[in-house]
Amino acid sequence: MPYIQGRRCKLEPDAKLLETARALKDQLIAWRRDFHRHPETGYEEFRTSSIVADHLRALGLEVTCNVGKTGVVGLLRGEEPGPTFGLRADMDALPIQDRKSVEYCSLVPGKAHLCGHDAHTSMLMGAAQLLTGLGRPKRGNIKFVFQPAEEGLAGAKAMMDDGVLENPKVDAMAGLHVFPSLNTGTISVTKGVAFASADSISIKIIGKGGHAARPHEAVDAITVAAKVIDAIQHIASRLVDPLEPVVVTIGKIQGGYMGTAIAPEVEMVGTVRALTPELRERMPGLLERIIRGVTDSFGASYEFKYNMGYPPVVNNEDMVDFLTKTSERLFGDKRWKYAKPSMGGEDFAFYSLSVPSVFFRLGVHNGQEYTGYPLHHPMFDLDEEALPYGVAMLSAVALNYLSDSSSIHSSI
Repeated sequence: MPYIQGRRCKLEPDAKLLETARALKDQLIAWRRDFHRHPETGYEEFRTSSIVADHLRALGLEVTCNVGKTGVVGLLRGEEPGPTFGLRADMDALPIQDRKSVEYCSLVPGKAHLCGHDAHTSMLMGAAQLLTGLGRPKRGNIKFVFQPAEEGLAGAKAMMDDGVLENPKVDAMAGLHVFPSLNTGTISVTKGVAFASADSISIKIIGKGGHAARPHEAVDAITVAAKVIDAIQHIASRLVDPLEPVVVTIGKIQGGYMGTAIAPEVEMVGTVRALTPELRERMPGLLERIIRGVTDSFGASYEFKYNMGYPPVVNNEDMVDFLTKTSERLFGDKRWKYAKPSMGGEDFAFYSLSVPSVFFRLGVHNGQEYTGYPLHHPMFDLDEEALPYGVAMLSAVALNYLSDSSSIHSSI
């Protein structure tokens, strides 16, 4: 493990952290590709968490397993008491078939790392290796949080319920997400609300089945469902202030038996995203009003469920300022920028509601087609040259927080 001479929580070594992280690139790629071949979905990350725990133990960290079922926590304890800074990575994959033709494609049918969590895990493992190689912090602690089940199953909350922010108490946190819309190694961050709330909906349209040639004797649930899908899109265009972003997406629809039969029922599931708590609270009522009106007009009925999922991710403004200054010291002023909020959801939101936090984006697009597919696409991949940038940034944020903690605390 490379060592940066004279570290001891000073800011000057920042420029060397990227060089040190780059020395880990081959190992980072090996980890990332291994996780990519062996994806595990939420609360099933047994193999992944075992690899992570073994690595942290080998580094000499205090390791706690089974936090939030399959989460792992490593603690690098400082020489003297002080603040504790948390670094988080998510470990779970998606229940989507990998369509890439690469030697490291998923070996598990119907599961794949198509959101970059394999890279997140690898980068935090690299940051743990880099930081432990520098020796114990003079003051304060660094907590490495490897989280399960980010993809819709609230693994962050499960880990918090198991005390991940305690013993020692976490004073602030940082996390990252790879972004294919940003150039490799670019850091992007949003002040205030950074990511939208992410709620789920399920709708059942109940009609009356019949023969396809005699539609007047039936109530076509597929036709009604189509009208419902079209109508709920008018929430954003006609029922909500156009300056207030909201997204309603139906991602799955099922119904019917065959081409010559009218479907008696259709089931749909989707997601609702909003940036403000006020609009989020309005959405169940707006949706049901439209669903009721459409189904009534066609003589159908419905069942509707609205499940509150993740709140918005809110970046602490002082932590954002701290992050941008750290990025400038590390990379210069050419590799970071402020970004608009994303309508994507992230359960890092639960941490951000509890402690001052910052969640930032890391660019992984190198200009080639294979790195340009969006998150959750069956062909999603990333430029692995970005991995050392993530390791360096996570490491620098933790080091500089412990060094600057008195001034940061006074503003937070």
